[in-house]
Amino acid sequence: MAEYADEYFTNEDGLKQHYRDYNNAPDGAPTVLCMPGLTRNAKDFEYIANHLADRCRLICVEQRGRGLSDWDPDPSRYSPATYVGDMMALLRHLGLANIVAIGTSLGGLMTMMMSAMHPGVLKAAVINDIGPEIDPKGIERIKSYVGVGTPPSTWNEAVEAVKKANPNIYPDFTEEDWLHFTRMLFADDGGKPVAQYDPAIRKNFDENDDQAAPDLWPIFSQMHSIPMVVLRGGLSDILAPETLERMATEHPDLVAVTVPNVGHVPLMREKIVQDAIDALIARFL
Repeated sequence: MAEYADEYFTNEDGLKQHYRDYNNAPDGAPTVLCMPGLTRNAKDFEYIANHLADRCRLICVEQRGRGLSDWDPDPSRYSPATYVGDMMALLRHLGLANIVAIGTSLGGLMTMMMSAMHPGVLKAAVINDIGPEIDPKGIERIKSYVGVGTPPSTWNEAVEAVKKANPNIYPDFTEEDWLHFTRMLFADDGGKPVAQYDPAIRKNFDENDDQAAPDLWPIFSQMHSIPMVVLRGGLSDILAPETLERMATEHPDLVAVTVPNVGHVPLMREKIVQDAIDALIARFL
């Protein structure tokens, strides 16, 4: 496991946000900002962080209301535009101005928005299983489990709940894989699993169409000047193959990678994914 430090910054609303700082690469190494999905946390990037930490500094952030970050007393602020503002506060805190972004799902939407709202902040991007157009079937699946249900009281219950919420997403998972994946989603409190997100994020996600399924083609077009890798799970119900094909056709410097027999989202432990990210990062070493 690559070494990291648990660090914090304070956003513009006075909330403390947590990030893992994998800062063991040589001086001058590129910095990679890793932004997770809607209910996810910094542990999502363990595989790719372990893979890249000898060459890059990785900042694996947790959005407000997730992981070790403060929950927001005003749930209306759980929105992509607010999260983008938080990321800019983080970059100012770190003294960074030109980074590589890896964004998974919601983090991918944020990546596109950051590039459009703050030109020059990104020099390259990896978008994990999301695009400017989102399949409504996947949105409905996510809404079916976010912030609902009875919290599990044992790890066995947690594993079964995660399996139920993610049908057909990881058909090749072993029981050990499912347990490890579940431990990425939950914290351990005295041997009991504890969810790592504020269930109030559901309210804004439910009510705000711009957050659930925005039309980001105009914003995506503003990313044509930076090299990109776009990942798609072959079984994804969020990023349709036709959307990925259009992205690759319109963008002059985009590598499209489809991971077979995986849904939403690829975990970035797959060799095909790591090879594509290696090739992108090598352009800045």
